[in-house]
Amino acid sequence: MTESEDAYEPEAGPGRGTGSGAGFGEGAGRRARSRTRSSGSPSSSRAEKGEPRDPVEQARNICLRLLTGTPRTRKQLADALRKREIPDEAAEEVLSRFEDVGLIDDAAFADTWVESRHHGRGLARRALVRELRTKGVDSAVIDEAVGQLDSEQEETTARELVARKLRSTRGLDRDKRLRRLAGMLARKGYGEGMALRVVRRALEEEGEDTEGLDEPF
Repeated sequence: MTESEDAYEPEAGPGRGTGSGAGFGEGAGRRARSRTRSSGSPSSSRAEKGEPRDPVEQARNICLRLLTGTPRTRKQLADALRKREIPDEAAEEVLSRFEDVGLIDDAAFADTWVESRHHGRGLARRALVRELRTKGVDSAVIDEAVGQLDSEQEETTARELVARKLRSTRGLDRDKRLRRLAGMLARKGYGEGMALRVVRRALEEEGEDTEGLDEPF
């Protein structure tokens, strides 16, 4: 007998037919009904908890939960379904349906990602391409999304980043300032040539001697 069955077993006490067969029979009947209600297959237990048994419905519910308030790529959703052991056929059916109705849109995701990460964190095209690749976005879609940014816009953003960081480097020697500022731009995906040009200009505007800074850092 399980602990749950013990919890529901009537306790013998005054006035409960102790000493007569009727009282015992009634208790046994209740225990039998309790065992019948508690028995059942794992699938019926899941159904009682509101979990769908149909893998397509499971996949649909998982995707809807993941998409609530957060756009995701098809690959991100596919990985989540695979992790939850949803059959490939069911996953493909749901993902394709979500694409048809616009709930999955990798192109829109990529456009929004580029806009947000460039203006929010100052990332250059190179870094944005890396991030979108890790999220499973197709190369052609990535190229179109990062095409929103041209070299002029990238350089403007790079100058803004350096201007914000410049004050914290004051007091350091020139070469150390150069390495720190250029390294910051490199981590955000800016090329060596642009980084050197932007940093040199910023240092010159502060009156720093930049002679000899034309070499790669």
